[in-house]
Amino acid sequence: MRLLLVEDDNHVAAALSAVLRRHGFDVTHARSGEEALQALVPEGPGFGVVLLDLGLPDQDGYEVCGKIRKRTATPVIMVTARSDVRSRIHGLNLGADDYVVKPYDTGELLARIHAVSRRTVHEDGAPAADSALVLGPVHIELPTRRVTVDGAVVQLTRKEFDLLALLAQRPGVVFRREQIISEVWRTSWEGTGRTLEVHVASLRAKLRMPALIETVRGVGYRLVAPAA
Repeated sequence: MRLLLVEDDNHVAAALSAVLRRHGFDVTHARSGEEALQALVPEGPGFGVVLLDLGLPDQDGYEVCGKIRKRTATPVIMVTARSDVRSRIHGLNLGADDYVVKPYDTGELLARIHAVSRRTVHEDGAPAADSALVLGPVHIELPTRRVTVDGAVVQLTRKEFDLLALLAQRPGVVFRREQIISEVWRTSWEGTGRTLEVHVASLRAKLRMPALIETVRGVGYRLVAPAA
């Protein structure tokens, strides 16, 4: 996924960009509101998410958010030290899709990025920018729910696809069993644990890549991205 990071502090941007790239994001860094708006022109590269800091040197971040929303439907996550409720409400009313307060946990930020990306695909019924996940020979097309391995289509059930897509959006991150059950099956852990194990085994067999989904004993599962 391409991500536009709007942050005037180069040290903060460098550290965050490194983390995002480790998790598979293609990061473009804009240091001002004007740079961000120039990057979002129709003929430019499409972005899956915009991370927008509000403390910009040339324009107020709220003003930039409003301008972004007028020219694109790309999800915007405001990242700011302004923690009061009024500021958050104002940002959401301007069209922001989410609001993260500094200092934040990196894992939570990554989860919020993936959450707004999923909502964009599900609610619009149309592909968001870069809505295909590529993990070595495995290609996962989120809008069409199509999975291929080395170009060959793999037929998955609805829950198998949901499970694979969830793990694939955060390669290397361990998902707790309870979390997977909640997000994929929309229910509690009780009585569903065996179902999860069966679906993981089925995915490994259908994809013919038993090492793709790793069991983390006593915790849950993570996807191990294969070499390209």
